[in-house]
Amino acid sequence: MITTLPLFPLNTHLVPGLVMPLHIFEPRYCQLVEMLLANPDEDAREFGIVALRDGRSLDEHGVGALYEIGTGAVIRQVDRADNGLFDIVTIGSRRFLIHAVDASAPLATATVEFLDEPMSSLSPILMQQVAKRFTTYRTVLGGQFDDGDARADDLPADPNVLSYLITASMVLPTAERQSLLSAPDASERLTLASELLARENALISALSAVPAIDLLPAIDYPN
Repeated sequence: MITTLPLFPLNTHLVPGLVMPLHIFEPRYCQLVEMLLANPDEDAREFGIVALRDGRSLDEHGVGALYEIGTGAVIRQVDRADNGLFDIVTIGSRRFLIHAVDASAPLATATVEFLDEPMSSLSPILMQQVAKRFTTYRTVLGGQFDDGDARADDLPADPNVLSYLITASMVLPTAERQSLLSAPDASERLTLASELLARENALISALSAVPAIDLLPAIDYPN
């Protein structure tokens, strides 16, 4: 499906199914929120969040500053301040591929193609492996010591949901998180995630230090 979306470039990623709060203060993005709120169909209040390459901005470097795959964000909650600024809560809807960008106006728009989430065969061994590695990783980041018997019972059983939860939760360079978001299906995303988790867990063990969790995007996994 080809359509046009207003773009909101950020230095982080949104993934499908997860929640992202945003403080909107730039006039062009305040106008975007006003425009979307004028649509009576709440499910159509959607814009595109796409990550910026490190050290770049759309205003200074043009469309080359943007990665090609982003995620639609649907507004679910809005708080309007007296000064005209907004605090909004969005949820990731679906990934898209950018075909073209029009940056001639203050608010950039893109011609995008929404991407399917194909069902793929997934090895139970891979699911167990990645769940174990992710549980160890988040246990250590939570300030606890891994006792070698980390449990993964509370993780999502759906491979797509699990793959996106891991994508949003790991402290990674922008390019590596983008690689996870861009993976064509859950099987490839979880395979890459498992490799990254193994690396990060080994580094944490060797260095006795954890990543700076304040670098994580402000994204919450909905219950």
